[in-house]
Amino acid sequence: MAQILILEAFYGGSHKQLIDVLLKNLNEKEYDLLTIPAKKWHWCARMSALHFAGRISTTHQYQTIFCSSVLNLAELIGMRTDLATCRKVVYFHENQLCYPVRDTKQRDVQYGINQITTCLCADRILFNSRYNMNSFLNSIESFLRIVPNMSFQEVRHKIVPKCDVLYFPVDFGKLTKRGVKVEHEESSPLHIIWPHRWEHDKNPEQLVDVLLELQERSVDFRVSILGERFETIPTCFEKLEERLHGKMVHFGPLPKAEYLRTLAEGDVVLSTAFHEFYGVAMLEAVYSGCVPLAPNRLVYPELYPKDKLFNTTAQAVKQLCNWCRNRALFEKHREDFFGKIDLAGYSAEQLVPQFNAILRNKE
Repeated sequence: MAQILILEAFYGGSHKQLIDVLLKNLNEKEYDLLTIPAKKWHWCARMSALHFAGRISTTHQYQTIFCSSVLNLAELIGMRTDLATCRKVVYFHENQLCYPVRDTKQRDVQYGINQITTCLCADRILFNSRYNMNSFLNSIESFLRIVPNMSFQEVRHKIVPKCDVLYFPVDFGKLTKRGVKVEHEESSPLHIIWPHRWEHDKNPEQLVDVLLELQERSVDFRVSILGERFETIPTCFEKLEERLHGKMVHFGPLPKAEYLRTLAEGDVVLSTAFHEFYGVAMLEAVYSGCVPLAPNRLVYPELYPKDKLFNTTAQAVKQLCNWCRNRALFEKHREDFFGKIDLAGYSAEQLVPQFNAILRNKE
């Protein structure tokens, strides 16, 4: 019988990518997998424990439970006390204590409470970046202080010893790397890639400000705005193709093969995010040959050198403008960047064995 129980309460996006890449390296007899489709995140976070409690076999020999922090693990164990003796491992793709909302009053504190109680219940807690771990741990006490008429003793102190950083394993093997430089490349327009979800936490407004300022300065460039889009697109994206006068290469999500090919054809991968705990799309683009340009905040200082980070819109525009006007300078920056950066530490090849050792209780 299986000794590993894998539960994913939001089986889509990076959550699905992680599970899928881990399972490639496990024997089917080693694990049981239960998932919930990645729709209606709020319902998944609220109700997945009750859902799984009724579907996990009562005749099992599980020794390890692995889940993401979407699942309220404490609730599950409360309903299924037969699972309490299992080694419980939780992976944080994000944390709800620092997740950005448009208005602080909109924050539903229950999701943060769920993650705190999950950590207290867990035996081991893994985060996809040091930024994710530190921002979560450093917010626990202030988060709990908002609760009226109650106080909580040593919650952070109990959680800290269980925590480690284990980067998300990016499957670089599926990607297309940039080909050999062609002769006309230094005269071709700079191709900027923005591969993020079309939502407010990815700050599309700053992207548009950057692009329109480049347009105003009459520099030649091309842009592909990729990533997942939804029924309602950001207001700032309305009529953007028209305003950029033929500079838009792609506008919206692409089939996987075309998406990967576009990454390999890009020059700069740009982020403007308010929220990023890791950034798989950025790392995929960098591996494919794009030079990153990202805000000097969130996880980015952990991943990229200082000269590829910006503090203001004006700084981002200045860097892109210089690269657009001097392609030879950009190519020198690209050569220097890829001569120094080592992406192996984010690769599935190196990281999956570490994950599976934890799942098999060998680490």
